[in-house]
Amino acid sequence: MATYKKRGNKVKKGNQANIEDQSTTAEVFNTLDETASRSEQWVEKNQKIIFTGLIVVAGIILAFLAYNKYIVEPKEKEAADELAFPKKYFEQAQNTSVEVDSLYNLSLNGADGKYGLIDIVDNYSGTKAGNLAKYMSGIAFLKTGDYESAIKYLSDFSSDDEMLAALAKGNIGDAFVEIEQPEDALQYYVEAANIKDNNFTSPLYLFRAGNTAMKLGRFSEAEGYYSRIEKDYPKSEEARNISVYIQRAQIGQK
Repeated sequence: MATYKKRGNKVKKGNQANIEDQSTTAEVFNTLDETASRSEQWVEKNQKIIFTGLIVVAGIILAFLAYNKYIVEPKEKEAADELAFPKKYFEQAQNTSVEVDSLYNLSLNGADGKYGLIDIVDNYSGTKAGNLAKYMSGIAFLKTGDYESAIKYLSDFSSDDEMLAALAKGNIGDAFVEIEQPEDALQYYVEAANIKDNNFTSPLYLFRAGNTAMKLGRFSEAEGYYSRIEKDYPKSEEARNISVYIQRAQIGQK
């Protein structure tokens, strides 16, 4: 006789999966509800601290904006106005060979109650005009033979303009040459040459670096600087007779 097997009440797999999914989703929503509830409670409990913090942040932002509008901007304008007087004499000295020292001295020290470059550096620190006055002061001191002051002012100068930054470094090198510190001069010439890759300052200061290295007896190094001019800046003024300088450096190595 055939045996009859009674079927059990089995739950279908698909239904079981749906139940589990629903259960997991419910747990997630419950967790989110609990987290949100705790967050609300925390905010409610600390709302005074949060509100105070927001006021402080807003106060800092407003103070910063007010500082720029009512202190920084007027000071920048005032410094630029004051710079006009010494700048006039500085530019005249740059463009003439007559009584150059007196013009540079006027630009440095001022006259007729007007500020000179040194006054602007001292009184308008942190402004663009004050920073530019450092560069101009450095050049003026260099041209009038006060090399240590030139180094000081040019070293304090900083600029995002790579060309101007290169000129500042190169002029520091010139000042070190004048006070017979060729090692320092060489360092600044190399830095000046590498700040901005162009056909003016790069070959100019590579050439001066090469000449300084020659005086120091560093002939191989000098050859390297001269060779860079020949290779990378063949159209520059310094490249005209550069082969002669390369040969001299090569002879020095023998």
